[in-house]
Parts: sequence; structure tokens; C-alpha cells
Amino acid sequence: MTYPQPPRQDGAGYAPSAPPAPSVPGDRTEHAPVPAARAERVSAAPDSTGEAPAPRSGPGRDRYLDLLRSVALVRVVVFHLFGWAWLTVLFPSMGVMFALAGSLMARSLARPAGGVIRSRLRRLLPPMWAFSLVVVPVMFALSWKPVREEGLWWFVELGSYLFPLGAPPFPEENGSAGGWLELSWADQAAGPLWYIRAYLWFVLASPLLLRAFRRLPWVTLLAPVALTAVIGTGLVTVPGTFGESLVDFAVFGSCWILGFAHHDGLLKEIPRYLAVSSAALVMGFGLWWASGHLTEEGWNLDEIPLAQATWSLGFCTILLVHAPSWRKLPGRLAAWDGLVTLANNRAVTIYLWHNLLLMAAAHLVDRLWAVPWLGDAFDAQIEQSYEVLVLIAIWPLTALAILAFGWVEDVAARRRPRLWPNGKGRTRGA
Repeated sequence: MTYPQPPRQDGAGYAPSAPPAPSVPGDRTEHAPVPAARAERVSAAPDSTGEAPAPRSGPGRDRYLDLLRSVALVRVVVFHLFGWAWLTVLFPSMGVMFALAGSLMARSLARPAGGVIRSRLRRLLPPMWAFSLVVVPVMFALSWKPVREEGLWWFVELGSYLFPLGAPPFPEENGSAGGWLELSWADQAAGPLWYIRAYLWFVLASPLLLRAFRRLPWVTLLAPVALTAVIGTGLVTVPGTFGESLVDFAVFGSCWILGFAHHDGLLKEIPRYLAVSSAALVMGFGLWWASGHLTEEGWNLDEIPLAQATWSLGFCTILLVHAPSWRKLPGRLAAWDGLVTLANNRAVTIYLWHNLLLMAAAHLVDRLWAVPWLGDAFDAQIEQSYEVLVLIAIWPLTALAILAFGWVEDVAARRRPRLWPNGKGRTRGA
């Protein structure tokens, strides 16, 4: 089984073509508050954000974007379990999460930028702080001695657990071999924090990026790809944590700005055949570049920055060009409405905790060999279906994490805490 590593991983001025939608009480976005005068569409990472929290059910929500974020989260979990490199080609989750979040950020910035940024940070950081309050003390309890190893500068680095402009420190090995926590657990736990850092950079830069986009849309949209071609290919190397952050910013910057184009209606002004064919050409370039720069993991675009940037940009363009703006999930998808709503309301929690939950699920499956008669009778079957069993086990563990920590997302949004916000009637407070 594999676990994720932190990724190492022009035109004339343009005016929005459509006015914002009217506001919907109680609606909220992946990482952001609802603007006072208009409703947020649901997009990551998570939010995906990935990627982050989404609104309660309401007529102002875009369920197509909700569905995309949910698929992105599931794909992240499956990839980090099975390690199938082709999944990064099949569905570039991080690019999708950043594109959706960029669309929501453009909508929010109809209000004063300072207030929008403060609200986004208020929604983003508390779930990370709750995560850090659990993880960091365990690192110390398992004999992490960073001051002895790194000096007093470590205290400055520790601030990244509070405000993640840089990479938070963690021990490469922590604990003991054969224990409940494998030696690399801290590395795995800190892996998702790169997304929080990248999202923070985009939030802080969005007022300037949006202004630049509305003056020179095509230049602004393609500039991050050009930057990736310089610093993401080894042509120019920017050392240290700043360099890693800058590469992440460049790789997914065009996806974020594509979200601006989606919100402002620019994509609808381009003939669909032209948008799709152009996107296909960009994606083809991404695959061509990747074919000549395959890593030990093969077609893992997370490790090929220029391929990731171009493939994700083209892929997200096609998704957004064909966006149907559902107010409710159609047909058979309606059966998944509750889970889609829950995933969007708890996207930050799911994304932050999923690596640790994968390790916990693996330990639970390992215990099957210790069950009398079961381990002996089904030894071969457990071995052959190990990853599938882990995939089954992680979902109830995810439910427990949502119950234990998800309410922090509501507190951060200044709402009544909810234990299970799946949109099915009223939920009990935490």
C-alpha cells in the first residue's frame, strides 16, 4: 500500500458578462463566507481543497460543482491508497479543486477584498489548527526533539502550523518500528498541508490576480503555465520552501484563474467547439511532455509539474465549459445527494485527516490476522484483497473523524455546530 508524499509537485480588457446571482440565506462555499449580496456556488480540495466546507442545501447551490468536489475528494483517497499513477490523468483532483475555488473567490471579491480574505482565512485555518493540536503533541510524545536537531529557528518554522505560508516541520521518522504508528506517519500526516499552503497563497493573491485578469484575461490565464515552464522544469531552480511553494502556485495558478473566467462568463463567450479543441491541444501537450519525463511511478502527473499544469488546465476547461449549473442532482445521481452534501460541508476535515485514517484503516485490517481462526482460514484472501479491505474500512473511520472534528468547520463559519450536515432535515448540534 502506498501513502502520499507532499507534492514536488493576452488580450484586451474584459468585463464580466453576467451579474451575480441573488443571495441565498445560509449558503456557503468551500473555504469562503457567503457574500452579503449574492450566493456562493459550491465548488477542493479539499476544497479540495479540494480543497473545504460547502453550503447547506438551498436553491442557490450549484450541485454540479458540489459533485465535482466530492469526486475529487474520493479520487484523492483512492490514489493515496492504491498509488495508481493513471488516476492523476483520469481525474486531476487538485486542479479541479483549485479551479472551483477560484470561481468562488471571484464571486466573493464583489465585496471589499480585506473582508473577503479575513473571512476565508477564518474558515480555513481553525480546522487546520484542530488537526495540528492532535498531530504535533503526538510528534513530541514520540521523542521528536527538533530544537536539539535544528536549533531555535525551529520555533519560527512551527508557526507554519498556525499560518501556513511555508512548509510545517515534522520528523522524517517518529515513533518505533512495529508500533501503532509507523515510522513515517508524521510525514504522511503533514502531506495534505501543502494544499492548505497553496490555497492560502491564492487567497492572498486573488485581489491582484482578479484585477489583472479583468484587464488582460488571456495573459493572466496563461502566465502561470509559462512560469511553470521556467521553474517547474529545472530551467531555473528556486531553492527551499519558497521554491516549493512557488512551483505549487505556478502549477495550479491557471486553474485558479480559470475559475475567474468561469465566474465572469468568459468561457461562455468562446464558441464551445473552439474552447474544447483548444483545451484538447493543451492536454495533448501535457501528455506529450509527461511521456518524455516519466518518473519511477510512471504517469504520475503530481511529479511532472508542466504536465500537471497543462493537463489540469485543459481538463478543467472542458468541465467548466460544459457546466450545467444543476440546482439538484439529476436522475440516479439524486440518490447520492446526502453524501455529496456531507462531503462538501466537511471537505477540509476529510482532506486533512484522510492520510492518518488510511493508516488507521490499514492497522484495522492487519488485526484480522490476529482474530482466532479467521487469520488462519482466510490468510490468502486477506492478503489478496488487502487494499480493498482498507478502502472499505476508511469510510466508517472518516465518519468518526467528521463527528469528532467536523464541527470545527461550522464554528469557523460562525454557525451552529452540526454533527452530520448532509442536508437531510435538521441536524443536532455538537
